[in-house]
Amino acid sequence: MRVVSMIAGLLALTATAQMAPDHSKFMQAMDVGMKTMDRDMAAASMNGDADHDFAVMMLPHHQGAIDMAKAELSFGKDPVMRRLAQGILVEQQSEIDAMKLWLRNGEKKR
Repeated sequence: MRVVSMIAGLLALTATAQMAPDHSKFMQAMDVGMKTMDRDMAAASMNGDADHDFAVMMLPHHQGAIDMAKAELSFGKDPVMRRLAQGILVEQQSEIDAMKLWLRNGEKKR
């Protein structure tokens, strides 16, 4: 019985060791995405105008979502989560493009 327990324990350790590198890479990608987003949001060029400040704060926020969605697509296995990540890539990038366009053109028209 003791031998069986030892073998089961070794198998569990082996399985954990085999999963750890991918999980570690996933967590590293998520951590980089979050830290970059936080840094860029803190450095946003706010000017006191709510519309402008909303756009400049949302740009890094959306980019952070894109970075995290890319991590899901690189490491995730669940088709529902992968489809959600694909949608985030498209939708968030479209919104980034709209905010950048507004900051370049629309803000000047006000």
